[in-house]
Amino acid sequence: MDGQPRPPALLLRRSAQSETPRFLLLGGSGAYALPAGALGKLLSSRRVRTPYGLSNPVHRFEKDGFPFFFLSRHGERGYEITAPYVNYRANVYAAKLLGVTRIIAWTGPGAISRKYRPGDLVFPDDIIDFTRTRPSTFYEGKGIGFLRQHPVFCEPLREALLRAAGRGGRGNRVLGGGTYVCTEGPRLETAAEIRFFAKAGADLVGMTLCPEAFLARELEICYAPVAYVTNYAEGARRLPYRRGALFEGMLPASGAEAVEAAKNRIPAMAIAAARALAGGERDCPCAVSMERYRKRGVIGADFREWVAPPGGRGR
Repeated sequence: MDGQPRPPALLLRRSAQSETPRFLLLGGSGAYALPAGALGKLLSSRRVRTPYGLSNPVHRFEKDGFPFFFLSRHGERGYEITAPYVNYRANVYAAKLLGVTRIIAWTGPGAISRKYRPGDLVFPDDIIDFTRTRPSTFYEGKGIGFLRQHPVFCEPLREALLRAAGRGGRGNRVLGGGTYVCTEGPRLETAAEIRFFAKAGADLVGMTLCPEAFLARELEICYAPVAYVTNYAEGARRLPYRRGALFEGMLPASGAEAVEAAKNRIPAMAIAAARALAGGERDCPCAVSMERYRKRGVIGADFREWVAPPGGRGR
């Protein structure tokens, strides 16, 4: 066909199946129970071997021609892995290895502040870390990783999420901003702890964004969360104990439908936000968080040479 016009169907164009996805949707609670078709067409699945063990299964999807990766943080068939035992390092490292540059992570926290209620979609802009036993860095035993944490979440990604949420029509309330406190779990918090967190300025309480957000920053991956409020935190409302119910009554029965609807809105919203940013340059601190170490010659271009193996033995 040299020298001949090419029919439109033969124009050079990479298909979604041949493109390398740069976006990971990191599913939180309820990710294993989405409506059929919410994520589009499944193209492949794999677990990634990392220095920190195997990642959770990483699924490659295509939705309306847009390719992306999806990982369910807590399991494939149900809530199989509680927050303290998620292998955060393996999951984030796997994302980097696969070429991911942006992660949108969902989480299902409880409401501390009275301005939030179950079923709300919230886009936090700050975090308090009260985890205790989780490996929290890739740089154990090394002289790197002293990174500024403001803004703690990627602002361009948060703004894209807010715009996508605003286009999502009526239904669940959408609220920008708020401080998320991350606790160790798997137990829920006491009323005294919630009062303490409220005085510290926390609006929401959950168990999953730490160290996930910090690990993404260490590998220069943009990261932003979307929280769908699943319950009231202990003591935030006067709620009777309900034997055998989810959260033992901290989610009123009247709020269950709104919570489910909020969760089911997340995939389309996240994909729309990622799609809006796809192909653009990343002009944010996340993309260059390790720059001063590069300038000093401490690290090179290959991120695999930055990290330490588990145990902090260095290389």
